[in-house]
Amino acid sequence: QLQLVESGGGLVQPGGSLRLSCAASEFTLDYYAMGWFRRAPGKEREGVSCISRSGSTNYADSVKGRFTISRDNAKNTVFLQMNSLNVEDTAVYYCAADFRLSSVCLLSKNNYDYWGQGAQVTVSS
Repeated sequence: QLQLVESGGGLVQPGGSLRLSCAASEFTLDYYAMGWFRRAPGKEREGVSCISRSGSTNYADSVKGRFTISRDNAKNTVFLQMNSLNVEDTAVYYCAADFRLSSVCLLSKNNYDYWGQGAQVTVSS
């Protein structure tokens, strides 16, 4: 059964860091573009970052310079390193896979076919 399992969420103080992981099972994630999305309370799900099959990356303006997406093919896992966190980063974070074999990655949730269950990230003092 296809699975994407996020981990690494938690509570962190403003200015702190977290690293989210997304482990895939039953498919090889380096064949596909992978994305990270988030949904803050009362808001729509928004794209945070993505990595294409070739390794090119894309970031929302709100996280550029603070977040880094990466992929470990040997572990079949995608990561999201989040630094300089602020309260506006509080959200449930989801990873997702785009199974369309496209050459680029986009931050539109409509491009993604399979989703993980999400990991809560809370930034609070």
